[in-house]
Amino acid sequence: MTLTSGHYIGHEDDRMIVVFSMRDGGEEIPCAISTSAMDYLERGPQVRPEHREAQFIRLRDRIEARAAGKYRATELEGSPRGIVLRGVDFRT
Repeated sequence: MTLTSGHYIGHEDDRMIVVFSMRDGGEEIPCAISTSAMDYLERGPQVRPEHREAQFIRLRDRIEARAAGKYRATELEGSPRGIVLRGVDFRT
């Protein structure tokens, strides 16, 4: 169960999330991160919607590392089952 990068899908402003995917071999795993979690990671002001993709790219390594941890721990939710990251997932 080793996850690798998938692709950026998009920003959903109405749901305040960024949707992306990761891959486990040939299986695509749906993922999402809240925009507030991304802002928390950068410790800066809220990013404008048109800059969310660039923010995701900057934070991609940290986001995907945490997603992989939740996947290993089988912390999947939703339908279809996927990984949802929130600010609390990045607090120690």
